[in-house]
This record gives sequence, structure tokens and C-alpha cells, in this order.
Amino acid sequence: MFGIELATAAFLPAAFVALLAGVLSFLSPCVLPIVPPYLAYMTGVGVNGLRARERSAVLPALFFVLGLSTVFLIMGFAASAFGRAFLAYQDWLARAAGVMVIVMGLHFLHVIRIPILDQEARMQTGSGQGGALGAYVLGLAFAFGWTPCIGPQLGMILSLAASGGELSRGTALLAVYALGLGIPFLLAAIFINRAIGVMNRIKPWLKTIERVMGALLIVVGVMLLTGALSAISFWLLETFPGLAMLG
Repeated sequence: MFGIELATAAFLPAAFVALLAGVLSFLSPCVLPIVPPYLAYMTGVGVNGLRARERSAVLPALFFVLGLSTVFLIMGFAASAFGRAFLAYQDWLARAAGVMVIVMGLHFLHVIRIPILDQEARMQTGSGQGGALGAYVLGLAFAFGWTPCIGPQLGMILSLAASGGELSRGTALLAVYALGLGIPFLLAAIFINRAIGVMNRIKPWLKTIERVMGALLIVVGVMLLTGALSAISFWLLETFPGLAMLG
């Protein structure tokens, strides 16, 4: 029973990190600038037509998010299954994952550069056909095509999923990450004019956001190396005994 309670408490800080990583992924320099063209492509109108409300982007955006969430959930399940298969070596896996996450954080901080993480798959944003199915397929392609770009954030969450070794919690972590990345897409589609204005104001801060992401990666990497997540889990259980009811 205590193990279940501890696993529940361990999920909370990891879920917070996953949600924050998803939001920062949306704000990353290779995602934020292409949001309006993507929304325009999915609805089959230009950006100006989108702003003039010639066609709503909400339904295509919803199916787009479902598409990328499908891929992330499969990744989370696979990472958890891997961690469970090598349960006896989980401490070593956590340390190896910590080193990898720290290296990716250093990449974001421009201390070192990893060329593959600078690659991104772009598409031509001409006149699209629109439609829910097309948006869903585009979401699948986005999740795969932008993996190098959002790889550090995604790799960090996959590492957390693998280190847990539980299929349900690992899959849930990737679901939370997908929410962090997907909800801003939906909000941008609903409030398109306001969203474009906000995005234009955020663009000068993209490099700062990238460094914040790098710092977060390093912190999580150190926590994986030192086992600090377990310590936080114990602290949460002692401080908030009601968490045991969530197990």
C-alpha cells in the first residue's frame, strides 16, 4: 500500500514538469512561429482569412491535438514498458537518463550544440484542404516530424516515464505533456486574432524561453541522477497525507 502511495506522490512533481515542458515546447522557437500558418493550412484558408473568421480553426485544431496526443501516448506506453522490462536496472537507467537530459539542457543553453536537435521538418503552407481527418493526420506528422525540435523536452518526459516503470503512470505523463503542448494550440484557434498579437509580443523572448527550458532540463537531469524525485515524493506524502487517498 505504501508503494502505491509513494508512486502517486511521485507522479505529481513529474506531472508538473511534464505540463511545463509541454507549454515551453509550444513556446519554443521552432513551434510558436508556425502556429498561425498551421492553423491556416488545416482550415484551407490563408492567415488573413483566418483572422477575418472566414472559417473556424477550432475543430481542425482539436483533431490536430488528438493526432499528436496519439503519438505521445504510444511513446509513453513504450517508454514505460521498456522501464518495466528492465526493472532490475532502473537505478542505472535513471542515472543514464539524467546524464542525457543534462546534455540536452546544455544544448538549449548553447554550452554545447547537437546538430540533430537543430533540425526541423517544415511543410509548404499553401492552400490546404482542411477537414478533421486531414488535421488528425497532420497532428501525427507533427509529432514525428518535429521530434528533433522538441526532442529534449520530449526526451526528458520519456525518461521520467521509463524510470517509473509503470505503464499507466508513464502513459499519463505523456498525456499531461500533450495537454501542455496541445491546449495552447486550441486557445490560439479559438482566440486567433488575440493569439497572433500575443505571439508577436512573445517572439523577442524566444531565446530567453529556450534558456529557461535548458535550465529546467538540467534541474530534472540532476534530480534523476541524485534520486531527488523520490525525496520530493516522501516529502509530499509527509506534508499532505491526503495524497494517499489518490492511490
